[in-house]
Amino acid sequence: MTGPLRRAAWNLRYRWRRVFALCVVGGGVLAPIVTNLWWSLPLVWFLGLFVVLPVLHTLAKPLPDPDDGSGNDRGHEGDPALDALRERYARGEIDEREFERKLDRLLETEDAEVADRDRDVAARIRGTVERELERVRE
Repeated sequence: MTGPLRRAAWNLRYRWRRVFALCVVGGGVLAPIVTNLWWSLPLVWFLGLFVVLPVLHTLAKPLPDPDDGSGNDRGHEGDPALDALRERYARGEIDEREFERKLDRLLETEDAEVADRDRDVAARIRGTVERELERVRE
């Protein structure tokens, strides 16, 4: 029973905008039936989708990380698989081609939860890895 409950909790946490929009559309359809006023449908839709939703989206948007612009080359992602891959490459256990292949596979199998929460993680990891490869090549 934890599967459906976990999925519902995940949807509410990461897809709340879609859930909210569906509730607004449903509320807009029910509003004229409940109030007997035809103009309540566009009023509910307008207020919900064009006023309340953007305000909630702005309030719920995560704050930018202050370390992003620091110029620090070490990654702060905290991904143990990426750290292990970097260590193996640094020790010379794998070559550059195998490192890039495993990195691509790691990025392809990135967890959906992480992808929804922070879409630029893959770009930051790629940038960090590319900088490290450039440093190694020099």
